[in-house]
This record gives sequence, structure tokens and C-alpha cells, in this order.
Amino acid sequence: MSRETTKKVLNIATAVSLIVIVILTIYGVRTGILTDREKLEMLVKESGIWGPLLFVLIQMVQVVIPIIPGGITCGVGVVIFGAWYGLLYNYIGIVAGSLINFYLARRYGQCFVKYFVKEETYDKYVGWLEKGKKFDKFFAFAIFFPCAPDDALCLIAGLTKMTWKKFTAIILLGKPASIAMYSLALVYAGSWLQRMFEFIV
Repeated sequence: MSRETTKKVLNIATAVSLIVIVILTIYGVRTGILTDREKLEMLVKESGIWGPLLFVLIQMVQVVIPIIPGGITCGVGVVIFGAWYGLLYNYIGIVAGSLINFYLARRYGQCFVKYFVKEETYDKYVGWLEKGKKFDKFFAFAIFFPCAPDDALCLIAGLTKMTWKKFTAIILLGKPASIAMYSLALVYAGSWLQRMFEFIV
């Protein structure tokens, strides 16, 4: 396969992927799957053996097009599949979505990033683009902690000279800790609040 043919195939695959993501997002919003936690849980539970695959796909889509906070889907994953499998499926979906974000930002540039990233968030972090290696270190540090706007930072990272190898390594190594902290904190905090409410009532 020639270089031009490969490029055309990649272009078509990218376009198709974007169309699929948009369609899934529109469907998810209209049916309430991406806006209602109970509906999301019900759909995944009723999907049987396809549940994990569907959940990973939903997690991936919400990273690329963040309709709902990622913490909500992370909590849903742990509630439905248990701590270990929930964290695994969260990890796979979020890593895949992060890689897609980096690719799209690198391919379509600043205009694309600014369309998906809030103006105040973009302005806050865009100064790091000129700091070279310092951005790489900041990015690795931010990905490790659950409070940083990971999805936006992955898009912004796509505008830097960071290599695919370094980006992938940071995501693979940094995501497990932040996903675990975020997911388990939400689940156990919710359980604690529920017990407190039952005790008071």
C-alpha cells in the first residue's frame, strides 16, 4: 500500500470515526443515556455480555465529547461491574478517548481544540505551549491527579511537540491512579452519605 493510499484510508477512517461518535452522542443525549445516570446503569445492565463493551464505548465517547462529567461514568462503572472490573473498563475507555483527543488535536489544530475546550480553560493552560519540556512535566503531573481537566489537557497536548510515545506512556501510567481515586471516592462518598441520611431519618 502506497503512502498516499494509506493517508486516504486514515482520512476516511478518521471521518467515519467522528461521524460515529457524533451520532452516538446525539442518540445518547436524546435518549437520556448520557445525561441520566439511572438510564445509563439500566442500559449497561440489560446489555448482558455486551455490557462491558458498551460501557467502554460510552466512556470513550464522553472523553471525546464531554456531555457529562467523566467522574459520573467512572462511578457508574464501579457500581455496575465492581471495583476491579469497573476500574479496568473505565481505564480502557478513558485511555482510548484520550488517545483519540490527542490525535484529533494534532490533526485539526488550534481551531478544533478551541471548539471543544472552554475559553477560560484554554486561556489558562495555553501559556504552557511555549514552555516545551516544562509542559510535558506539567502534563504528566496533572494526569496523575483526578482534579485536573484531563480531556482538555489531552487536546492541548496535541498542539505541542510532544511525541506519541511520550503522550501514550504518560496516559497509560498516570491514568490508573487518578481513575481509581476518582471512581472509588465517588462510590464510597455516595454510600457514606446514604448511610448518614438513613441514620438521620
